[in-house]
Amino acid sequence: MSGFRLLGDLGATNVRFALLAPDGSVNRFENVRNLDYENVVEAIDAYLAVVPTEERPIEAAFAVAAPVVGDKITMLNSPWTFSMEAVRKHYGWSKLHLVNDFVANALAVPELKDDDIVQIGEGKAVEDEAIAVLGPGTGLGVAGLIRCGGAWTPIAGEGGHATLAPMDSREGAIIDILRRQYAHVSAERVLSGPGLTNLYDALCELAGKPAAPLTPERITDLYPGCDPQARETVMMFCGMLGTFAGSVALTFGARGGVYVMGGIVPKILGTFTQSNFRERFEFRGRYRAYLSEIPTFVVTRPNPAFLGLSTLFRK
Repeated sequence: MSGFRLLGDLGATNVRFALLAPDGSVNRFENVRNLDYENVVEAIDAYLAVVPTEERPIEAAFAVAAPVVGDKITMLNSPWTFSMEAVRKHYGWSKLHLVNDFVANALAVPELKDDDIVQIGEGKAVEDEAIAVLGPGTGLGVAGLIRCGGAWTPIAGEGGHATLAPMDSREGAIIDILRRQYAHVSAERVLSGPGLTNLYDALCELAGKPAAPLTPERITDLYPGCDPQARETVMMFCGMLGTFAGSVALTFGARGGVYVMGGIVPKILGTFTQSNFRERFEFRGRYRAYLSEIPTFVVTRPNPAFLGLSTLFRK
């Protein structure tokens, strides 16, 4: 491969850039806040301003936190909109690959090493069987990966917006509270950064106490004597994510494994491994045995989307 390629992971909160070098290495990492720039071109310009002339990219590949349908991209949790072709022409790139962010994360899975992942519970992946990827961050991403014609093919979707189902009366009470605010309570309304705040506020209401103005980072910062509703929020979050992950595994028939990514779970890994995530993942009546054989992993490698984006230039 000759020439450099620009890699971009365009999230709703953070925008990450890197350069893919001709030797296949990824370097010059940069992380900026989405809201610091009016549009995607401003963010790209700021990154490229410090890239040496001899490393200016000839092509690019972006992962975007939005459905990729047609040329116009409208990000769901960010004010950015842009035309893929207009951006490509603006920089004179010969090609611009644009995929959903969890498509990029899914493409990364076959490239991961053993020290990039932590297995939660039991189960063993079946070679060449379907893989599911999900991850709570600013939103809740979901994608699949299937083996087709000797190559891995990603399946894009918007599974995070599927209706959230309660598993008991307490979860039902939480959803009833959220339904007053949202006409439709999707999984993302709870299983995301903003979802943690929604869940905490609802638990405080059930406890008959005012909710403290806690950020998702503060809610997940558990310590002896911390806010009891914050502790319950994190535990409930892990359990509900387990139920959701089990549903995703059943939908894809993901006997190749389920991989949890995103910005939240790796940061609470110690708590997560001790939670009832895996118990709730397997709790599926007649299909408990089926799910008990499917392994679940937390991806701890930073910026796995770059790994997935790099594979797009091999085609």
